[in-house]
Amino acid sequence: MRQKQRPGHKKLRALCLCAAFALLAGCASSAGPGGSVGASAPAQSGEEAETAPYQAPPFADSPFEEGAAQDCGAARLDLSHTAQGYLAAESQSNQAVVLLVSMGESQYKYWLPQDGSPVSVPLNMGDGSYQLRVMENISGSTYAETWAQEVPVELADEFQPYLRPSQMVAYTRDSACVALAGQLARDCGDSTQLAAAVYGYLVDHISYDQPKADTVQSGYLPDPDETLAAGKGICFDYAALAAAMLRSQGVPTRLITGYVAPDGIYHAWNQIYIRDEGWITVEIRANPGQWQRVDITFAASGASAQYLADDANYTDRYVY
Repeated sequence: MRQKQRPGHKKLRALCLCAAFALLAGCASSAGPGGSVGASAPAQSGEEAETAPYQAPPFADSPFEEGAAQDCGAARLDLSHTAQGYLAAESQSNQAVVLLVSMGESQYKYWLPQDGSPVSVPLNMGDGSYQLRVMENISGSTYAETWAQEVPVELADEFQPYLRPSQMVAYTRDSACVALAGQLARDCGDSTQLAAAVYGYLVDHISYDQPKADTVQSGYLPDPDETLAAGKGICFDYAALAAAMLRSQGVPTRLITGYVAPDGIYHAWNQIYIRDEGWITVEIRANPGQWQRVDITFAASGASAQYLADDANYTDRYVY
C-alpha cells in the first residue's frame, strides 16, 4: 500500500480522537426518541419482484501516466485527466514536498510520498481555474516554491472526483474492500440498495478503535483494506472504507472532514449521491437526486437517528 503521509488539513489528532469523544459525549448513550441506528436490508414496497443483480460500471481508476507527466521542480505532475476529476503527482526530491491545490479561498495540501510513488488527488472544487503550486522543504518548517501554474478544469460531470481512488481514499481494483463491495452488489438490484448494504455491513462489522485514537500520529492516512481486515478503526478509517467500497461500484461518494456539535470535535463522515429511488435502513431514509450525509462511525456506536439527520450538528471543512 502507499506510504502514509500528512493529509491536507490541520488538527488530525482531533480528527482521530473525535469519535472517541463522541462515544463518551452521547453517541454511545441510549438513543433518543428516534431510536438507535441499525442496519437492515433496503425496504421494499408492494410485492417483491425478482430483479437482476446490480451491475457496476467499468472500474474508474486514477493512474499516473508516465508519458503525460511534466517536470515541475520538486515533483512531476500528470495533468492529462482533469476532465476525470483528478491530477496525479510524484515527488522527485529527497526532501518533503507539498502539492497545494487551490481555487479562490479554498486550498488543499497534499504531502507527496518521499519514496517517489505516485498519488492522485481530486479536483474537487468544480469547474474553473485551479492554482497549483509545488513546495519543497528547505529547512525546518520552511518550504520554497519550485513550480506554480493555473490550470483550467472542466469536469466531464460533477461526480468524477468522487468515483475514483485518491490519496485520501486509497484502493485498487484488486483491493479486498473492492471484492467485498462486489460481493454485496450481487444481492442488490440497484445502486441504492447497494448503498444501504454497504452501510449496514460496516455498521455491523467495524468497531471503533479506542487505542488507535489514543496513539495515532499526525500525518496518518487510512488504509481501507487494513481497516476491513482489523474490523475496527477511527472515524477517518470508517469514512475512507465506505468511500472506497461505494466508489469502486460506481456510487458517487465523498469523504468529508469537519466539525460536529456540540463540542466542535473534528470528525470524518461521508456523503453519498442517491440518483434514483433513495434507500432506507431502520432509521435512515435517503432521498433521490441529492447528496445524503452518512455518518457510519456514529451510527455504529448507536447514535440517535435524529442527531445524524440534523444538518445543524455538522460543519463541513474539507471535501475529498
